[in-house]
Amino acid sequence: MPKDMDSKFRFITVAAQRAKQIQNGAKPRVETRSRKSTRIAMQEVLAGAVSWEVKDESAKTEAAGA
Repeated sequence: MPKDMDSKFRFITVAAQRAKQIQNGAKPRVETRSRKSTRIAMQEVLAGAVSWEVKDESAKTEAAGA
């Protein structure tokens, strides 16, 4: 698991979203021998080739209520 990931759940979530993109035709961002989209996506996340961010839900709720 990458050092910048705070949990295994986040790693799997990011990789799953990337795997969907690959299944829909996105080009792989890393060289790999695998042809399975899930394996390619996991390798991309491990290599740091996929960017992601955590959105703060509390800030969104406060802005809507104010």
